[in-house]
Amino acid sequence: MHIETYAYGRAGLLGNPSDGYFGKTISLLVRNFRARVILYPSARLEIKAGKADLPVFESLEDLYETTRWRGYYGGFRIILALLVRLTDYCRENGITLPNRNFTLEYESTVPLRLGMGGSSAIVTAALRALIQYYELKIPIEVQPNLVLETETKELGVAAGLQDRVIQTYEGVVYMNFAKELMTSRGYGEYEHINPKLLQDVYVAYRTSLSEGTEVFHNNVRERWRNNDPEVVNAMTTWASYAEEGRQALLNGDRARLHQLIDANFDLRARIYKLDQGNLEMIRLARSTGASANFAGSGGAIVGLYEGEAMFQTLVSVLRGTGIAVIRPQIMQF
Repeated sequence: MHIETYAYGRAGLLGNPSDGYFGKTISLLVRNFRARVILYPSARLEIKAGKADLPVFESLEDLYETTRWRGYYGGFRIILALLVRLTDYCRENGITLPNRNFTLEYESTVPLRLGMGGSSAIVTAALRALIQYYELKIPIEVQPNLVLETETKELGVAAGLQDRVIQTYEGVVYMNFAKELMTSRGYGEYEHINPKLLQDVYVAYRTSLSEGTEVFHNNVRERWRNNDPEVVNAMTTWASYAEEGRQALLNGDRARLHQLIDANFDLRARIYKLDQGNLEMIRLARSTGASANFAGSGGAIVGLYEGEAMFQTLVSVLRGTGIAVIRPQIMQF
C-alpha cells in the first residue's frame, strides 16, 4: 500500500481574523502551493525529516537566512503532534487503530510563515493519509478541528479554524463560526461558493516579512478574552464583512467586494501593530487600483484587480520591491 495525499495553500479573502473569535470568513484555496505526504507500511513507525527539519547548512550565513525564512521549526513536530492528537481522538470515540506501522514522508512548497496556511497544509495532508491508511471514517466537518487541535492543544499555537476548513473542503468557502454552533456541536456552517463567481483575484507575497502566526495573534487574543470593547466590536465587524461579501459574490457586485476587502484590512491596521513592510505591500497594490487585504497573518496579501492591464501593472509595481504576484489556482483542472 502506497498512499500519496496533498493539501494546498490558502488565502483569507474576508472576515479574517474573526474565525478564532466566533466570527465569519470567506477563504479560497491556492493550489499554486502544496504540501505532499507519502505513507507506506514499514516494520517500525518512522517519520522522515523534511528539508525544513534537517540541521545541516552550508554556512552560518545560510543558517541565519534559512532560519529567518522558515523559523525554528519544520514539519516534524507538527506531524508528531498530529499522531498524538489522532490517537486521543480515536480513544475518545472508541476507535481501535490497527497495529500497523508505517513510514511517513512529507514535503511542502507552501511559503512558510507568510500567512498562507503552510503548517496546516502539512497537517491536513498527513491526516488524509492516515485516514486512508487506517480506513477511518472521520466526518469531514470534524477533520479541520483535528488539524487545529494539533497546533492549539498539542503545540500551544494560537490559531483559528479558517485555514483548516478551506484546506479540507477546498474551493471557495463561506464559514460561519457562530458561538451557538461552536459550543453546541464543535464546528460551524461551511458553505461552498462557486469559484467562477470570484474572478480576477490575485495573491502577492514576499519572504522578508516572515514572523509566524503565534507572533501576530498574541496580544489581540488576550484583549478579546478581557472583553476589550475595541477588539470585540472589530471581530463583529469583520464577521459582517464576510457575510456581506458572500452576498456581493452571489450578486456579482464587484464594486462592493473591492470596498469590503479594503475595509477589512483598514480595520486590521487600526487594531494590530503592523510591520511597515506589510503596510507597503498594501499601499503599492492599492496604488494600481486593486483592492488589498492580508491573506492571513501578514506577509501575503489578496485582493481583486480589474482586467489584464491592471494585473500587469500590479505585477510590475510589486516586482520592483521583491514581491511576487500570482493568480491563485482555486480549482483542479
